[in-house]
Amino acid sequence: MSVEALSAALAAEHAAIFGYGVAGAYLSGDARNLARQAESAHRDRRDAVALRIEAAGGQLVAAAPAYDLPVQVTDAASAMRLATALEEGAAGAWRDALGATVDDERQLALDAFIACAVMATRWREAANITPLTVTYPGTT
Repeated sequence: MSVEALSAALAAEHAAIFGYGVAGAYLSGDARNLARQAESAHRDRRDAVALRIEAAGGQLVAAAPAYDLPVQVTDAASAMRLATALEEGAAGAWRDALGATVDDERQLALDAFIACAVMATRWREAANITPLTVTYPGTT
C-alpha cells in the first residue's frame, strides 16, 4: 500500500469537505441537497481512507483550519462551480492513488475516483456547464 498516495487522497477529502461548507451557504433547494449528499460521501471516504492509513501504521494528514479555494464564491452559480472544482480535485488525487495501490486499496481508489467524476458531472449539469463530462476526470 502507498501511504503517500492515500495521504494525498485524504488531504483532498479534507479540502472537499471544507469547500462544501462554503458552497452550501450559497445554495438552496436541490443544489443544497446535492451538496449535502456530496459532502457526506466525502466524509465517508475520508473516514475509510483514514482507517486504511492507520492500519498500515501511517501518520494521518490533519485537516487544515482553512483552504485556498479554486473558485471565489459569491452566489449560487459560483458555489456550483466550486463544487465542480472540488470534485475534480478529489478525482485527481484518487486517480493518482490508482497507480500506487493494489487489491483492496486500489478498489477504494477506483470507487472514489468514479464517484468524484460522477458527482462533478452532476454539478456541471446543475450549473449548466458544458461539456458535462471530461475525457480525463481530475485533470481540469
